[in-house]
Amino acid sequence: MPHPLKRKFFALTASLAALLGTPLHAQDLPQGWQPRSGDGWVDVWLGDINRYGARYREPFVDEMVRYYGAPRELVGELLDRRRWTPGDVYYACAIAQVLGRPCRYVVDEWDRDHAEGWGAVAQRLGIKPGSGDFHKLKRGFVPTYDRWGRPILIDSELRRDYPNRPFRDVETPAPAKAKDAKASDKAKPGKAAGKAGSAKPQGGKHPSAQGGKGQGKG
Repeated sequence: MPHPLKRKFFALTASLAALLGTPLHAQDLPQGWQPRSGDGWVDVWLGDINRYGARYREPFVDEMVRYYGAPRELVGELLDRRRWTPGDVYYACAIAQVLGRPCRYVVDEWDRDHAEGWGAVAQRLGIKPGSGDFHKLKRGFVPTYDRWGRPILIDSELRRDYPNRPFRDVETPAPAKAKDAKASDKAKPGKAAGKAGSAKPQGGKHPSAQGGKGQGKG
């Protein structure tokens, strides 16, 4: 069975593709491909760039060359000989543009180590989630889509930049390790119960009756 994170990613992609009127088939994305940028919205639109770049190669290549400073030979090499997806090519060149470095610099960083996905590569290069550079990276999707004449749904983080655009938030899936750790904690009730039992009640109330804080997305 597919990993839960993979199922969630493809479900999000299918949902946005339906809103855009774009047909989605299993073969549209390479088997097991996941950008793992650390942002669910970015992951979904990188998947959409895969479909666009596969169908409209020349406009995609022209965008990378003209607006992201990538050598045409490099883009062709990545797509043809090295079998990169258009989404990966776009994100490498977009990161390079934010950093003020050549696209090949980020390509070399990806080749050096990409076991944990694009999120880890971007952080290694100094672009951290929630930072101004990461916001600039996300914002760059919109003018690219405008030049392609392709619709895009922004998320709430981009509404200040594009207040009149349709938007939809995409929840970022929790890392698999974090989920495994939570499951492991639930599997050890004795340890947690021991800590709660050792505390002395105050004012006739057990400490565990005190309200806790939670967070989530509706």
